[in-house]
Parts: sequence; C-alpha cells; structure tokens
Amino acid sequence: MEVKGFWHWVRHTLRLFALYGKMDTLGLMRSMGMLLTMMLSDTVLNIAAVMGMLLLAERFGGIGNWSKYQVLFLLGYGGLVDGIINVFFGYNVAFISRRLGRGQFDHTLIQPQPIVVSLLTEGFNPAFGLPSLLPGTVLLGIALPHLVLPQIAGWWFLFAINMVASVAVVLAFQFAFGSLAFRAPRATEEISSSTMHLLMQLKSFPLDGLGAVLTGSLLTAVPVGGVAWLPCRALLGMGGGVTSYWLTPLLSMVLALVAVVTFWKGLQYYGRVGSQRYSNFGHRN
Repeated sequence: MEVKGFWHWVRHTLRLFALYGKMDTLGLMRSMGMLLTMMLSDTVLNIAAVMGMLLLAERFGGIGNWSKYQVLFLLGYGGLVDGIINVFFGYNVAFISRRLGRGQFDHTLIQPQPIVVSLLTEGFNPAFGLPSLLPGTVLLGIALPHLVLPQIAGWWFLFAINMVASVAVVLAFQFAFGSLAFRAPRATEEISSSTMHLLMQLKSFPLDGLGAVLTGSLLTAVPVGGVAWLPCRALLGMGGGVTSYWLTPLLSMVLALVAVVTFWKGLQYYGRVGSQRYSNFGHRN
C-alpha cells in the first residue's frame, strides 16, 4: 500500500505540473504584445544584473584568482539557479512570506493533498520563467569551451547535483526567514523580498580572500556562498579535492533541516491562532 501510495502521489504531482504549466502558457499567450514585452524586459533585466561583473572581468582579465571565463561560468551558474527558482517556484512560493502575511496560505491548507505537493507544484510557471533561464544558459555555453575542467567521470552529474543543492540553499533560506510571517504577518510580509534580493545581488561575487569568519558567515548565517561560489569552485577544480563536490549538497541538507523545523514550528503556531491578517492580496477583503 505504501508503494502504491507513493506512485499515486508521483503521478498526481506530474499531473499538477502539466496543469499549472498549461495554465501559465495560456495566460502568457493571450497577448503577443505582452509576451514580447515580458521576454524583452526580463532578458534586459537579467543581463543588466551581471553586466558589472562581466565588465570587471573583461577589463582586468579576471577577478582575483578567477580567470575571465571562470567568472563567466560563475555568473552563468548563478543565473541558472535564479532561472530555475523563477520557473519552478514562482507565484510567491519562493517569496513565501507574502503568502503567509497576506493570508493566502489558507488556500494551500484546505487543499486535499500534502502541503509539500502544493508548494512543489503551485509555483511552476515555465512560460513566464523562461526568459530568466536564457542569460545563465548562454553564459555557461560561452564559458565552457574555454575552461579546462577536471577529467573525472560524471562531471555533468555532479553539476546537476550541485545545481539542485544551490536551489535548495536559496529555498531553505527563504522559508527559514519567511516563516517569521506566521507570527508577524504585517511586519514581515515582504521579508522574503529582502532576503531574495540579498542572495541574488551577492551570489556571483568570488568570496576568496575574505577570511575564515566572514566566509563562514556567508556560507551559514547568510548562505550567499552556497548559491554559486562554493559549487563553482568545486566544479572548476578550485575546491581542493573530490570531497569539495559534496560540500554544497551537505550545506543544503543542513539548511533545509533548519528551514523545515522553523516552518513546522510556525505552522503549529498558525494552527492555533489562525490568520491574523487578510489584505487585498489575500482571499478576503
């Protein structure tokens, strides 16, 4: 029964992905003008976000002990993490404090399915999120032919594992801090916007040479380094050993555990007191 139950939820999750993907595509295709405007504006925004680092790397032939194309790989990797989050965790799933602060989380609680399934599928928006994937993919495509990658089997497998771990680092940080909205919905409704902005603004800076205390802080308390810098050092052979490939996955599991405990504690509190606030963005006026 347990095995049948597991595969039932797998099939159900895939059906939800297909449903939300169809809804997202239909919403975007209503207007060709909106489609072109959205794709152009998002592409320009994502290019502008990395242009400063690109110009610095080009002007000085790299940054620190990172060559120009290694910096390009770092920027592309970070851009791809951002794009994956936009595609799979849009509609305020990654910005969870908005759902909690506005009373929207009640929509999730009344659905006849596990909360994990709802949060995993509701944010899927492949059409609207596609432009955010393109800049990172292009940067990686430009950088890879110019890099001497470690000659080990399964490099792309390790790349995928670290990419998933980097996405998990961002989501864990978002859910850990976003859980504050369970207790202070009005004050912390937009805290996820601030935490996401912090991660995305600093994710593509090489952290080499910052010192043990500051680097440790940027890998734990504010895990900026786990978004791109730490996995890219390993993937580019700068991490000092095969074990470095598993540092980001290990970091993501620790942060995910903290996020799960924090979110669960907040959910228990929410179950006792209910929603303290309904805004015009929620489901009651």
